[in-house]
Amino acid sequence: MKLLITGAGGQLGMEWMEHLEGTRHQPAGYGSGMLDITDKQAIQKVLDDEQPDVVINCAAYTAVDDAEDNRDKAFRVNRDGAAYVAEACKTRGITMVHYSTDYVFEGSERDQKKLPDGYPEHHPANPQNVYGASKRAGEEEIKRIGGDWLILRVSWLCGVYGNNFIKTMLRFSKERDELKVVNDQTGCPTFCSDLVVKTMKLVEMEKKGYFHISSAGAITWFDLTEEILKLTGRDHRVQLTAISSEEFASKAHRPAFSLLNCEKLTRAGLNQLNWKDGLERLLSRVNEIEEEL
Repeated sequence: MKLLITGAGGQLGMEWMEHLEGTRHQPAGYGSGMLDITDKQAIQKVLDDEQPDVVINCAAYTAVDDAEDNRDKAFRVNRDGAAYVAEACKTRGITMVHYSTDYVFEGSERDQKKLPDGYPEHHPANPQNVYGASKRAGEEEIKRIGGDWLILRVSWLCGVYGNNFIKTMLRFSKERDELKVVNDQTGCPTFCSDLVVKTMKLVEMEKKGYFHISSAGAITWFDLTEEILKLTGRDHRVQLTAISSEEFASKAHRPAFSLLNCEKLTRAGLNQLNWKDGLERLLSRVNEIEEEL
């Protein structure tokens, strides 16, 4: 099976390229410098040249706060770019895998009370920031265009590559004596390595439609940081203070509730990774990479 990875220079795209290295699958990785998904003709040419069986679309505009000031750019990438990829895939009979986000949902405390196990795939979308709205628009375009598509929603994405919350906390815990972290936003991390493995299995099972992929548990960013400090042995040196979302200023509205219900994934035979196990694996990999440098 030949897979073409867009956004191959990002944290998820790089994870894909590492995972596929040395396997029977033939990966073709295109970073944003090689392929701009907002260029319709460029996408068509690359697909004609590479002739993949599956396109894994990791390309996205993910700067949540910056999106508030750059709405047009966010929609150009997350809606229009996704549509161009979907159109090119449909006309060539190629399966498209696309990643979306928990931010397509309202994320209210009211929903948290109604949906203690998290948002299921069929729950009505109601994004509360520009990033979430642009990603939801991309979903709608892919569905409208049709063809063979698989949309995977993830939450709190983190891995060994690129920038993410866990790597930021690791850096801050080295540099600072105190960390202030919000304790009123509930969700759970999706670990890139686990996401890639589960995505590949869904592709091999020829699954279509929407699936949620995240790790098991319901925690806050504070809980996650507390475990990071504990596992790295920095909990005795760094003071961790819980704060509210109101105390942490950000341009984009952040959901109070981001938990994704992954029961559909479980029914497909793919069990969720426990978030603590995922965190331990990630920290171990980060340490290995740092030792190699």
